[in-house]
Amino acid sequence: MKPKQYDVIVIGAGQAGLPLSKKLAKAGKKVALIEKRWVGGTCVNDGCTPTKTWIASAKTAYIAANSGPLGVKIKSYKVDMALIKKRKDDIVLHARNGGTKNAQETPNLDLVFGEAAFTDTKIISVKLKDGGTKLFKADLIFLNVGTKTFIPDIEGLADIDYLTSTSILELDKVPDNLLILGGNYIGLEFGQMFRRFGSKVTILEKSAMLVSREDEDISTEVRKILELENIDVQTGSQAVKFKQSKKDKIIATIKNAGHEKKAKFSHVLVAVGRIPNTDTLGLDKTGVKLDEKGYIKVNNKLETNVKGIYALGDVKGGPAFTHIAYNDYTIVYRNIIEKANLNTKDRPIPYCMFTDPQLGRVGISEKEAKDQNLDVIIAKLPMARVARAVETGDTRGFMKAVVDRKTKKILGAAILGQEGGEIMSVLQMAMEGGITYDRIRYCVFAHPLYSESLNNLFMNIDE
Repeated sequence: MKPKQYDVIVIGAGQAGLPLSKKLAKAGKKVALIEKRWVGGTCVNDGCTPTKTWIASAKTAYIAANSGPLGVKIKSYKVDMALIKKRKDDIVLHARNGGTKNAQETPNLDLVFGEAAFTDTKIISVKLKDGGTKLFKADLIFLNVGTKTFIPDIEGLADIDYLTSTSILELDKVPDNLLILGGNYIGLEFGQMFRRFGSKVTILEKSAMLVSREDEDISTEVRKILELENIDVQTGSQAVKFKQSKKDKIIATIKNAGHEKKAKFSHVLVAVGRIPNTDTLGLDKTGVKLDEKGYIKVNNKLETNVKGIYALGDVKGGPAFTHIAYNDYTIVYRNIIEKANLNTKDRPIPYCMFTDPQLGRVGISEKEAKDQNLDVIIAKLPMARVARAVETGDTRGFMKAVVDRKTKKILGAAILGQEGGEIMSVLQMAMEGGITYDRIRYCVFAHPLYSESLNNLFMNIDE
């Protein structure tokens, strides 16, 4: 079988692969975009889009349950999980179908559904979704194949009908008693969400802290917020055995500080991490180097050790965020088509955990500053001193910034509070523009916004 020649092959129609394919095609390149499953990648289909629709429903339930102190007494409300799922499905399908249609209507772009694997350095074999196999060839190849849930080796786990962050989105009934393995972003977002839907929720985290990469005060406050909603948070704990009981219950053996206990649950969500989708790509045929975890190694221009083969998004390791994948696309496109000289070195890595309240983060943490022996000042302000938070009746969390003592520049920020991501973005813009904290301290913000209290945050610094 003779391979069909293209200028560019993109494997994976995620948040880097899809826009890159369209832009390269519009620039006159003949492009093949190969997608194993659905256009839009994890973000649209089982990540950002569906989870944030569910989080919005969960927030509405929380507001209804906690409206009394604001003088609005709601006697009762009902969570309709089937309707919540339908709303999510409708939004996801609208985004997915829109992306698919747009790709199919783009001149010079062939959208191919099937599973791709290398047969040679620049030759791709595709098992087509509708049957048959085709070969494709190109000098430029971009890999945007993403990651999947890591399933730990726990006795009996394979024998139960466990959930992942993908399969849990198909539930149309609220679990009675949900056990979550993993106390980071995915586990915490789902845990709080389902507690608000009415589930009893237990979160197990192997580390001593939740969101263990964050500062200890962030972790402590996040835990406090979750426990105020009667979520059972167990750190330093792990499940070591599972067994399916005869009464449709799952028996988990939980180990903590050397002691074991058993507990029954209706559902188990595995959220302990993710691994790259590189195992079926046939990269051994290309010479492309992987790290010890199977992620594709790239340089700061996102090219692998094999000239003309690039990796974008989560599959290359590092920060696994949609906006980083999208930025990867903009870098390689501008370098290839516009002859720019861009790279990933020192780019900002903002992110937001969509618990309620949100945790917006950018730059270095207090711990990272100390590890680097930097001379910094830590500015901190509880949300109880933020006028907008008081007025809206939600003073959970705090604002925090890491400032260089000598230059007065902001090195990092953590905003745990309502609109935390939006407030963080204000500080990110200051960081990008080199605006020092003393200027923000006296900046005129509209009153009474959350961001206005950045004045007060930096008033806490004594010069």
